[in-house]
Amino acid sequence: MNAGDPAPWLLLAASLHAGFQLTVTLVVYPALVDVAPEAWTRAHDRHSRRIAPLAVVLYAALVLLLGWTILAEPGSPGTWVALAGGVVSVLATALAAAPLHGRLSLVPPAERRVLLERLVRADRVRTVGALVCLVGAAWVSWPG
Repeated sequence: MNAGDPAPWLLLAASLHAGFQLTVTLVVYPALVDVAPEAWTRAHDRHSRRIAPLAVVLYAALVLLLGWTILAEPGSPGTWVALAGGVVSVLATALAAAPLHGRLSLVPPAERRVLLERLVRADRVRTVGALVCLVGAAWVSWPG
């Protein structure tokens, strides 16, 4: 692995991001949806506090590496596939998931179910974006 080549670093970041998103989609959000109303505020606050630092690090690394890869490998179709998936994931987080988490901490239990359903849908979009990004990262990293 050449330290001056962004492709393997992008593949690493995209792999970590995809694993993170799949864990959130398949484990974390289903558990959060099942939290009893009386335990909701505490569970959601703990979730938000614990996951935020990891999400910030993963997304920052992904964005920086996508930028570096665009500069270094603009002719590779994999670069643009990775960018498309990364953009979908980042936008789904910034425009849907993060604001929904903010609203979830404020609404009464009767309104929570609708917001949780929206959050799960936004998360699925974000996860698809992460997987597309991973495919693009693998493509741009592929030798040849």
